[in-house]
Amino acid sequence: MRRSDREVTNPAELADILRRANTIRLALHGEPYPYVVPLSYGFEVVDGTFLLYFHGAKQGRKHDLIAKNPHVCVEAGIMHHYAETPQGITTVYESVIGEGTAQRVKGGAAAKGLELLLAHCGYEGYECTQTDMDMTQVYQITLESITGKRREV
Repeated sequence: MRRSDREVTNPAELADILRRANTIRLALHGEPYPYVVPLSYGFEVVDGTFLLYFHGAKQGRKHDLIAKNPHVCVEAGIMHHYAETPQGITTVYESVIGEGTAQRVKGGAAAKGLELLLAHCGYEGYECTQTDMDMTQVYQITLESITGKRREV
C-alpha cells in the first residue's frame, strides 16, 4: 500500500468497517471486461478468516461468472464527507478490499449466510420461509487477503 500511514491492519478494525458499511462491490472475471455488482451482505470472522455471504437468483450473469472462475475481489467503503485541508479538498473515508474464492452454499450454511445478511441489513431474527430458500442461491466468499484504508482529517 502506497500510503502505509492510512493502512488499517487490525482485524477488529477491519470487521468494524465491514459492520458499518452497507454494500459490497463484487468484482468478477467477465469477458471481455471485468464485471462489478453491488450487493447486500453479511459476514463473520472464523478463526481469523473473514467469510462474507451474499445471495441472488439461481441463474444469471453473476452465477455464470462465478461458476467459470470463483476468484473474486470485494470492496466495501464508507464515504463520511469531504474536507478542506491545506493541500486542497479531500475525502474522509474508510474502506476494505479483500480477495478470495466464492462458492455456493446450501442447507445450514445457506441459512446461516442469510441470517447474517439479514442481521447486517437490520432484520435480525427474520425467518426465511422454505419458498424463500428454494428460490435463492447463497454464496460464501472466503477471503484469502483483506486490507483496509482510512483517511481522517
